[in-house]
Amino acid sequence: MATLAAVLASTHHPFYLKATTAPPEQQMPQAPEWKRKVEAFRETLTRAKPNILVMVGADHFHQFFLDNYPTFLIGKAPRYDATFYNEEREFGLPKYVLEGDEDLSGYMLQGLLDREFDFAFSNELKIDHSIICPIITVRPQADLPVVPIYTNIFAPPLPSPKRFYKLGRAIREIIDAYPSDKRIAAIGTGHLSLELGGPRQFGEHGPDPEFDRQAIEWLAAGDIDAILANVTHESLAKAGNATAGFMDLILMLGIAGPQQKAAHVDNLDLFHTMEAYFTWYPEGAAA
Repeated sequence: MATLAAVLASTHHPFYLKATTAPPEQQMPQAPEWKRKVEAFRETLTRAKPNILVMVGADHFHQFFLDNYPTFLIGKAPRYDATFYNEEREFGLPKYVLEGDEDLSGYMLQGLLDREFDFAFSNELKIDHSIICPIITVRPQADLPVVPIYTNIFAPPLPSPKRFYKLGRAIREIIDAYPSDKRIAAIGTGHLSLELGGPRQFGEHGPDPEFDRQAIEWLAAGDIDAILANVTHESLAKAGNATAGFMDLILMLGIAGPQQKAAHVDNLDLFHTMEAYFTWYPEGAAA
């Protein structure tokens, strides 16, 4: 059977690359610390020695919009073009072509259907910065095949936080049952408190520092009971109009397992958002 070698969850800030590669005199004051933290996070994946990356993200209205936004979708392509024009223009992100793993994608799709998750699928998926940002931060050589999974965190009605967690548990079951000797890492990105286009977008910190503090504690401790007791669509919206992205981090905790403490926890307070980084090493995987 396959080995789940590591589970990584983080925020995804599209300006990381631009902020840390600009000439030193043009860099923001936090850039050197940001780069150190990301490189330490990268090492947690390198140590796991993965062969395949299962990557969880969300389409930022690049391919899907309010008239046709799948709740959950998996890519089944042999390769994936990445980076849209506005991401090149605004964030300085390069274009990529990532290799896919059609066998694992097909196996996972069937396994999800068997577990009553009615996934959409795409053989022509193009991926955006929710998946390219973690490629840049934790696997910049972009040399491993990927299985991309998209969730709906933008277009109401949204699945519940509990549904995201259950999806994570289903993905874990499927990876554990996959008939292969490959080492698989699961990498997902989402948000802590975040405001996009609202009055709290450009504050001195994220729009809800108390939510950020509590969310980091919950994820670090693997405390899914506290998360499900306290996190609702209403509480997420109160913390910031894009904070529903936290549900993708709940999904990643589902893959890691209940009450599983993170082996690596870090964060960085930027001027309008809290960046956070988590790695879990499942029992039996080299750490």
